[in-house]
Amino acid sequence: MSTILQRFSKYLTRIEYPKEKTSWNIAGVLKDKNAFYRFDVREMTEKRPDGSPVLPCKTNTQAEKLVFEFDEKWVILDVKQIHEYLIKHEVRNVQLRNLCNKLEWTMTIPKVRQP
Repeated sequence: MSTILQRFSKYLTRIEYPKEKTSWNIAGVLKDKNAFYRFDVREMTEKRPDGSPVLPCKTNTQAEKLVFEFDEKWVILDVKQIHEYLIKHEVRNVQLRNLCNKLEWTMTIPKVRQP
């Protein structure tokens, strides 16, 4: 079984990994794009009391993009915009489905199905 990092790396070119422990997991260029980003790619392993998944994030991360995996797609959000949203609305917790429509930079990548 592959890890979330291995699965996401298939959508990148010019891949780099951090040389020491840091707040990003992988860097590279999304295929068919030209910008190089550092990505925070982690499983949503924690749960809220209602059972919904949670991805705790720090505001001092060196990652530029935050990656979420779903069955049919990847959702990538801009970390700086997330922080600005949290400050502007004076909140600490947000639901992904609400946040995606509020940010200027959000990308959805359909997953490529393996034969």
